[in-house]
Amino acid sequence: MAKSLDLEELNARFEKAEPEEIVSWAVSEFRPRIAVTSSFQTESVVLLHMVSTIDPSLPILFLETGWHFQETLDFKRELVKRLKLTNVIDLKTDPRVREASIQKSHGKPYEKDPDHCCYINKVEPLQKALKNYEAWISGIRRSQSKTREHISIVEEYENGLFKFNPLANFTSGDIWWYIKKHSLPKHPLFEKGYLSIGCWPCTRPAQPGDDERSGRWAGLAKTECGIHTLMKPKGAEEKPRVAEIQEEGRDI
Repeated sequence: MAKSLDLEELNARFEKAEPEEIVSWAVSEFRPRIAVTSSFQTESVVLLHMVSTIDPSLPILFLETGWHFQETLDFKRELVKRLKLTNVIDLKTDPRVREASIQKSHGKPYEKDPDHCCYINKVEPLQKALKNYEAWISGIRRSQSKTREHISIVEEYENGLFKFNPLANFTSGDIWWYIKKHSLPKHPLFEKGYLSIGCWPCTRPAQPGDDERSGRWAGLAKTECGIHTLMKPKGAEEKPRVAEIQEEGRDI
């Protein structure tokens, strides 16, 4: 039977709570049907460290797009070993879908249609994986960008999935306070100006004065890959799935 939560009461309660308390509550309430998502960049270490102290065996979902910086993959291995995380799961799209998108775009799907590239390599694999869980813990924060400034700490999707954003109220200063307090490492590209890191073709160093995510899809009218915006809470219109796009004749 699907769980029922009083979102209004929980959000009011968690607005003043420490992130660790929120993570602990979510884990105790939903284990073993709960997973964490992580991009394994500098800011990711905060949530990953919290998880490692609460339950290092929690499933941690990583979107392996095939376009990551080598530094990200190296940093991921370092964090997994250092934090003793025992259940990191790489999510990948259907190889046939990926290969078709590469061929149709002459090897550069991220240039021809970046929205669709993100959709088949990130959104769909995550949607598929999350069908195995009742709850999802994410590390997104309100201060990261305009598209995230109104997120709730607890959200519910139409399929009954609950999403927890325990770091919603953390500022960049809070992130760095936590990193220094626990002597946590930084992503190798951070010192080169990469404040937010995704796939290498679509990531540039952030510009002074811009928000933390300004280097993502620089020069494009795009600020999100879609996993936090296309997968919206109850009442939102869903993005067409790959099969539907194929039926419409759209390139993949």
